[in-house]
Amino acid sequence: MGRAGARGRARADDGELGLAVTRARGGDEAAFAAVYRQVQPMLLGFLRGLVGDDADDVASDAWHDIVRDLATFRGDGAAFRGWAATIARHRALDHLRRLRSRPRTTPLDPAVPGPVTVPDSAASALENLSTTDALAMIAALPHDQAEAVLLRVMMGLSGPAAAKVLDKRPGAVRTAAHRGLRRLAEQLAAGGDPASAAGDNPGEA
Repeated sequence: MGRAGARGRARADDGELGLAVTRARGGDEAAFAAVYRQVQPMLLGFLRGLVGDDADDVASDAWHDIVRDLATFRGDGAAFRGWAATIARHRALDHLRRLRSRPRTTPLDPAVPGPVTVPDSAASALENLSTTDALAMIAALPHDQAEAVLLRVMMGLSGPAAAKVLDKRPGAVRTAAHRGLRRLAEQLAAGGDPASAAGDNPGEA
Protein backbone atom coordinates (compact mmCIF):
# COMPACT_ATOMS: atom_id res chain seq x y z
CA MET A 1 0.00 0.00 0.00
CA GLY A 2 3.00 2.25 0.39
CA ARG A 3 1.57 4.36 3.17
CA ALA A 4 3.95 3.32 5.91
CA GLY A 5 6.80 4.65 3.84
CA ALA A 6 4.63 7.63 2.93
CA ARG A 7 4.61 8.68 6.57
CA GLY A 8 8.29 9.57 6.37
CA ARG A 9 7.85 11.28 3.01
CA ALA A 10 4.88 13.26 4.31
CA ARG A 11 6.95 14.57 7.21
CA ALA A 12 9.86 15.37 4.91
CA ASP A 13 7.49 17.37 2.68
CA ASP A 14 5.92 19.30 5.55
CA GLY A 15 8.18 22.31 5.03
CA GLU A 16 7.08 22.61 1.43
CA LEU A 17 3.46 22.02 2.43
CA GLY A 18 3.64 24.70 5.11
CA LEU A 19 4.92 27.26 2.61
CA ALA A 20 2.19 26.34 0.14
CA VAL A 21 -0.48 26.68 2.85
CA THR A 22 0.83 30.13 3.77
CA ARG A 23 0.68 31.24 0.14
CA ALA A 24 -2.77 29.70 -0.27
CA ARG A 25 -4.01 31.66 2.72
CA GLY A 26 -2.92 34.77 0.84
CA GLY A 27 -5.06 33.83 -2.17
CA ASP A 28 -2.47 32.03 -4.31
CA GLU A 29 -4.56 29.54 -6.31
CA ALA A 30 -1.53 27.63 -7.60
CA ALA A 31 -0.32 27.18 -4.03
CA PHE A 32 -3.74 25.89 -2.97
CA ALA A 33 -3.65 23.40 -5.86
CA ALA A 34 -0.27 22.18 -4.57
CA VAL A 35 -1.74 21.80 -1.07
CA TYR A 36 -4.66 19.84 -2.47
CA ARG A 37 -2.44 17.52 -4.52
CA GLN A 38 -0.33 16.65 -1.49
CA VAL A 39 -3.07 16.26 1.11
CA GLN A 40 -6.00 14.83 -0.87
CA PRO A 41 -4.57 11.30 -1.36
CA MET A 42 -3.88 11.01 2.38
CA LEU A 43 -7.32 12.41 3.22
CA LEU A 44 -9.05 9.97 0.87
CA GLY A 45 -7.19 7.02 2.36
CA PHE A 46 -8.19 8.11 5.85
CA LEU A 47 -11.83 8.61 4.86
CA ARG A 48 -12.09 5.34 2.93
CA GLY A 49 -11.23 3.59 6.17
CA LEU A 50 -14.09 5.40 7.88
CA VAL A 51 -16.89 5.67 5.30
CA GLY A 52 -15.85 3.29 2.51
CA ASP A 53 -17.13 4.16 -0.95
CA ASP A 54 -18.56 7.47 0.27
CA ALA A 55 -15.06 8.84 0.87
CA ASP A 56 -15.05 11.07 -2.21
CA ASP A 57 -18.28 12.80 -1.21
CA VAL A 58 -17.14 13.27 2.38
CA ALA A 59 -13.76 14.56 1.20
CA SER A 60 -15.55 17.14 -0.94
CA ASP A 61 -17.47 18.31 2.12
CA ALA A 62 -14.24 18.46 4.10
CA TRP A 63 -12.47 20.54 1.45
CA HIS A 64 -15.43 22.92 1.39
CA ASP A 65 -14.84 23.53 5.10
CA ILE A 66 -11.07 23.72 4.65
CA VAL A 67 -11.41 26.38 1.96
CA ARG A 68 -13.96 28.29 4.03
CA ASP A 69 -11.80 28.33 7.16
CA LEU A 70 -8.32 28.43 5.63
CA ALA A 71 -7.81 32.08 6.56
CA THR A 72 -8.14 31.14 10.23
CA PHE A 73 -5.53 28.38 10.12
CA ARG A 74 -2.16 28.98 11.75
CA GLY A 75 0.60 26.41 11.73
CA ASP A 76 3.09 24.45 9.66
CA GLY A 77 2.62 21.57 7.23
CA ALA A 78 2.26 18.92 9.93
CA ALA A 79 -0.30 21.06 11.74
CA PHE A 80 -2.23 21.50 8.51
CA ARG A 81 -2.43 17.73 7.99
CA GLY A 82 -3.79 17.36 11.51
CA TRP A 83 -6.26 20.22 10.99
CA ALA A 84 -7.47 18.76 7.70
CA ALA A 85 -7.84 15.32 9.30
CA THR A 86 -9.91 16.81 12.13
CA ILE A 87 -12.26 18.50 9.67
CA ALA A 88 -12.51 15.33 7.57
CA ARG A 89 -13.24 13.19 10.62
CA HIS A 90 -16.02 15.56 11.72
CA ARG A 91 -17.58 15.35 8.26
CA ALA A 92 -17.22 11.55 8.31
CA LEU A 93 -18.93 11.30 11.70
CA ASP A 94 -21.73 13.57 10.44
CA HIS A 95 -22.08 11.30 7.42
CA LEU A 96 -22.21 8.14 9.55
CA ARG A 97 -24.80 9.73 11.84
CA ARG A 98 -26.98 10.49 8.82
CA LEU A 99 -26.63 6.91 7.60
CA ARG A 100 -27.55 5.53 11.01
CA SER A 101 -30.83 7.43 10.77
CA ARG A 102 -31.62 5.32 7.67
CA PRO A 103 -32.02 1.53 7.34
CA ARG A 104 -28.45 1.07 6.11
CA THR A 105 -25.24 -0.29 7.58
CA THR A 106 -21.88 1.49 7.57
CA PRO A 107 -18.34 0.17 6.94
CA LEU A 108 -17.25 1.05 10.46
CA ASP A 109 -19.81 0.74 13.24
CA PRO A 110 -18.73 2.84 16.23
CA ALA A 111 -17.54 0.82 19.20
CA VAL A 112 -16.73 2.00 22.70
CA PRO A 113 -13.64 4.19 22.24
CA GLY A 114 -10.65 3.63 24.39
CA PRO A 115 -8.09 1.62 23.79
CA VAL A 116 2.94 2.39 23.55
CA THR A 117 4.69 3.44 20.56
CA VAL A 118 3.59 2.50 17.05
CA PRO A 119 6.10 0.02 15.60
CA ASP A 120 7.21 1.03 12.09
CA SER A 121 7.97 -2.62 11.37
CA ALA A 122 4.30 -3.51 11.83
CA ALA A 123 3.15 -0.60 9.66
CA SER A 124 5.62 -1.53 6.95
CA ALA A 125 4.01 -4.97 6.74
CA LEU A 126 1.08 -3.26 4.99
CA GLU A 127 3.26 -1.91 2.20
CA ASN A 128 3.00 -5.07 0.11
CA LEU A 129 -0.79 -4.86 0.03
CA SER A 130 -2.90 -2.83 -2.37
CA THR A 131 -4.58 0.20 -0.81
CA THR A 132 -7.97 -1.49 -1.18
CA ASP A 133 -6.86 -4.63 0.66
CA ALA A 134 -5.11 -2.66 3.38
CA LEU A 135 -8.14 -0.44 3.97
CA ALA A 136 -10.40 -3.50 4.15
CA MET A 137 -8.16 -4.95 6.85
CA ILE A 138 -8.03 -1.67 8.77
CA ALA A 139 -11.80 -1.21 8.54
CA ALA A 140 -12.29 -4.62 10.20
CA LEU A 141 -10.41 -3.47 13.30
CA PRO A 142 -12.23 -2.17 16.39
CA HIS A 143 -13.21 1.43 15.72
CA ASP A 144 -10.69 3.09 18.02
CA GLN A 145 -7.84 1.04 16.59
CA ALA A 146 -8.94 1.68 13.01
CA GLU A 147 -9.04 5.45 13.52
CA ALA A 148 -5.67 5.48 15.23
CA VAL A 149 -4.03 3.39 12.50
CA LEU A 150 -5.60 5.48 9.74
CA LEU A 151 -4.35 8.72 11.27
CA ARG A 152 -0.85 7.35 11.90
CA VAL A 153 -0.41 5.43 8.63
CA MET A 154 -2.68 7.17 6.11
CA MET A 155 -2.37 10.76 7.32
CA GLY A 156 1.18 10.34 8.66
CA LEU A 157 0.35 12.11 11.91
CA SER A 158 2.47 11.87 15.03
CA GLY A 159 0.99 10.32 18.17
CA PRO A 160 0.22 13.72 19.79
CA ALA A 161 -1.25 15.08 16.53
CA ALA A 162 -3.48 12.00 16.13
CA ALA A 163 -4.56 12.34 19.77
CA LYS A 164 -5.55 15.95 19.13
CA VAL A 165 -7.71 14.91 16.17
CA LEU A 166 -9.41 12.22 18.26
CA ASP A 167 -9.55 14.35 21.42
CA LYS A 168 -7.89 11.59 23.43
CA ARG A 169 -4.72 11.20 25.47
CA PRO A 170 -1.64 10.54 23.32
CA GLY A 171 -0.93 7.37 25.29
CA ALA A 172 -4.40 5.98 24.53
CA VAL A 173 -3.99 6.68 20.81
CA ARG A 174 -0.50 5.16 20.72
CA THR A 175 -1.86 2.06 22.44
CA ALA A 176 -4.79 1.77 20.02
CA ALA A 177 -2.49 2.22 17.00
CA HIS A 178 0.02 -0.28 18.37
CA ARG A 179 -2.65 -2.90 18.98
CA GLY A 180 -4.28 -2.28 15.62
CA LEU A 181 -0.98 -2.63 13.77
CA ARG A 182 -0.14 -5.74 15.77
CA ARG A 183 -3.45 -7.31 14.74
CA LEU A 184 -2.78 -6.42 11.12
CA ALA A 185 0.71 -7.90 11.26
CA GLU A 186 -0.73 -11.09 12.77
CA GLN A 187 -3.37 -11.26 10.00
CA LEU A 188 -0.73 -10.83 7.33
CA ALA A 189 1.38 -13.57 8.89
CA ALA A 190 -1.72 -15.80 8.96
CA GLY A 191 -2.58 -15.16 5.32
CA GLY A 192 -4.12 -11.69 5.41
CA ASP A 193 -7.83 -12.50 5.85
CA PRO A 194 -9.60 -9.21 6.73
CA ALA A 195 -12.46 -11.12 8.35
CA SER A 196 -10.15 -12.45 11.04
CA ALA A 197 -9.89 -9.02 12.64
CA ALA A 198 -13.65 -8.81 12.94
CA GLY A 199 -13.57 -12.02 14.92
CA ASP A 200 -11.47 -10.39 17.62
CA ASN A 201 -13.23 -8.97 20.60
CA PRO A 202 -14.14 -5.37 19.62
CA GLY A 203 -14.23 -4.38 23.24
CA GLU A 204 -10.52 -5.02 23.65
CA ALA A 205 -8.81 -1.71 24.36
